[in-house]
Amino acid sequence: MLKKVALSNVNTGRKSTVVVDTDSDDKAVSGAGKAANELAKVSNISGIDETIHRLTMKKGNVEDRANLFAGVARCLERNISTIKSFELQSNRVKSPRYRGIIAEVAHQISVGEKISDAMAKFPDAFGAEIVALIRAGEESGRLPEIFAQIGKSQKKTLRIIKKLKKGMIYPGIVLVMGVGVVITMSYTLVPAVSKLYGDLGADLPGATRMMMKISDILINQPWTLLFPFGAIMALLKNWGKITKNVKVQQFFAKLPTVGSIVRKSAAAVSFRCLSLLLESGVRINTALEITSQCAPHIYYKEFFGRVRNHINEGLGLYDSFLMESHWLGSDGRTICGIMEIAAETGSATEMLEEVADDYEDELDTIANQIDKVLEPITIVFLGVLVGFLIYAIYSPIFTLGNVMLPSSK
Repeated sequence: MLKKVALSNVNTGRKSTVVVDTDSDDKAVSGAGKAANELAKVSNISGIDETIHRLTMKKGNVEDRANLFAGVARCLERNISTIKSFELQSNRVKSPRYRGIIAEVAHQISVGEKISDAMAKFPDAFGAEIVALIRAGEESGRLPEIFAQIGKSQKKTLRIIKKLKKGMIYPGIVLVMGVGVVITMSYTLVPAVSKLYGDLGADLPGATRMMMKISDILINQPWTLLFPFGAIMALLKNWGKITKNVKVQQFFAKLPTVGSIVRKSAAAVSFRCLSLLLESGVRINTALEITSQCAPHIYYKEFFGRVRNHINEGLGLYDSFLMESHWLGSDGRTICGIMEIAAETGSATEMLEEVADDYEDELDTIANQIDKVLEPITIVFLGVLVGFLIYAIYSPIFTLGNVMLPSSK
């Protein structure tokens, strides 16, 4: 349930409104980050207003998660109570969802729940690997360090995501403009051309007939324009579920350039997770099992699951990695070489962290160059679109002479 919290400063009279996604007024006030010199008035947002708010409000994302963990870590390092450490983050996060999560976690801790158990109730916000790390931190007494490591990892992910999004702006604009041109021509130029060619009874090429068909549909059934926009919205809304499909993951992994990004991203997350789990004192077979469950790609789920099976059978970490290195693609031998060094020096945690750092650095480099990678693809798309439109509109002109002045036999 969405709740609107109106905060009023008793000293200045300044007012502000905060929306919190929670189930009680007390939690709403806690999630709104009410200060000691503020008065709070809570009201429910329901019905159509709630629907509109949920469609338009800021969604919980990596940025909120990174700020939450980094802030809690800083507070715990300074011996601030756990409940207060969470409540202090209410004004750091930007989404009603995370404000509600903070309030709920703080409430659960106040009634005796462990932090890991409280956060496990929000699997959409905190994956199994994060909960496992927090649980390991509770058992080892290294909770501030674990929160700091998670926050650091999330900030790296956030930085890469922002760069990738920035690189997608130019292709996105070109795509939207291309679609806009097709729609505009379908309503303006194509109907006039269709009438001219239709009156002459010319035999039209397939591309022209296709444009005329599209124009006819858009003019007589304009509501069909909603389909592509609806499809795009549905795609974006369900993108997370789509990318978890095994066949989709395998398809993306085989694509040039995209496959490299997919593999490196999954490897960075997986090896970072394994490194943090081992550093937190989790047994290696348990750490591998958790990493296998939490790996974002099917290849890495299989890899870490099979390595765990080999470990249980008595093999060493290096030998297990070597047997299953084919799951890691072209980097398999390199990673096995690193793990061989780890086996000789007894520094598995450090070497795994180095692997994760290397992958994140490579992703950072790709993110910086993503616009240059996509620019040729964008130019090819634009060229094909323009060529198709020119051919569809103007190619019949070259045959009009034969139609208007047929050769006599």
